[in-house]
Amino acid sequence: MVVQPNLKNMVAHKMKMGLILFVTCMFFLAPVHQAHLPSATISDLSLKNMDFAMNLYRKISSYHDKNIFFSPLSISTSFAALLMATGGVTREEILKGLNLEQLEQADQPELIPALFQLLRETITQNGSLKLDQGMALFSCQHFVIEKVFKDQIKTFFDADIKSVDFADTTGSISFINEYFKNKTLDKVAEMISNLDPLTQLMLINTIFFQGSWQKPFNPAFTENSPFYIDNYNIVQVPTMFLEDKFYSMEDVPLGAKVLKLPYQEGVSMLILLPNKDMDYNVIDDGITAKRFLSWIKNLQKIKLEVNMPKFKMEESYSLHNLLPDMGMASIFSNSANLTKLSKEEPLKVSEVLHKAVIEVDETGTTAAAVTVTGIIPYSLPRTFTVNRPFFFFIYHEATNCLLFMGRVIDPTKN
Repeated sequence: MVVQPNLKNMVAHKMKMGLILFVTCMFFLAPVHQAHLPSATISDLSLKNMDFAMNLYRKISSYHDKNIFFSPLSISTSFAALLMATGGVTREEILKGLNLEQLEQADQPELIPALFQLLRETITQNGSLKLDQGMALFSCQHFVIEKVFKDQIKTFFDADIKSVDFADTTGSISFINEYFKNKTLDKVAEMISNLDPLTQLMLINTIFFQGSWQKPFNPAFTENSPFYIDNYNIVQVPTMFLEDKFYSMEDVPLGAKVLKLPYQEGVSMLILLPNKDMDYNVIDDGITAKRFLSWIKNLQKIKLEVNMPKFKMEESYSLHNLLPDMGMASIFSNSANLTKLSKEEPLKVSEVLHKAVIEVDETGTTAAAVTVTGIIPYSLPRTFTVNRPFFFFIYHEATNCLLFMGRVIDPTKN
């Protein structure tokens, strides 16, 4: 997120102020543990975050028919932190844009940040789930951050606050990249490649997930198979195979089938495969938090043959071009109210960048896809063959918190 001074103060204040927010999401493979059942407030937060995810997905989808992958939890966590710096219309718009206005209570201004803190602690409380969520605020040495905001972002988001010399662009880029390279166990080698020397603040949020399949695929059975992007475009993709008992269900009104692929403990991937005669664009509007929860509730265990493509994706989004259309406009304008962040001069957010990386293979992944196709008679198992565009969701089972979601149109596109 880049925060800049309002134009009316540009003459008096020639120093450009910037708060840049980068969100990087990475999945790999690691064990997980079942957390205690969440309180109603955490459930509410998870549900609201899920609807925000679906709204953002539809906004991204309206711009192109390509692969999509992002972390709604990472994005909403970043704005929840920024929420503590806002007031007036800016705060109201963020609450509405994140679908959190119903959780807001005037007499408890720290309720929402506290809920995010509690959610993070609940997900990782036993220490065995490899879901590292980190936040760091880098500030120019002479920039004064309000003490209340500094204390809050440390308390609720466990944020590191680092002082850097943004005028030394090469040194700052190297320092920030090295910081997050260490944070993500070398999986994110480069967070930023360029930097405005007049930047004053940079807020970066990372999520790093490791999860191994409960039932790994045997690499010996992986072979190239056709993947039908549409009626005219077919690609060959390495396709994994596994026969076992899985939880599955069919959403007849939606025209799609659902398959659950669990990681070691506590986190699962849910695959939504549109029927052969269904256009995935039609299904977009039918994906809601309520529907997602109904899929989980109605899953039934059956014997299946699962055929699923291996894939890698790296997706980047300029959220400052998307969020104004979702009602979050003032924070990017001269009317932005970020007075709780700093009193030095009026600020606005000029840039919000989100980057997500995923790799799916036989041992596990940050995101994987499997889907249903047909039924073969009697003794032969049903077959879930993911050979056309599909959706996938990675969620924490005890809280139903949606960690990541995506759409695969072409698994050969990295």
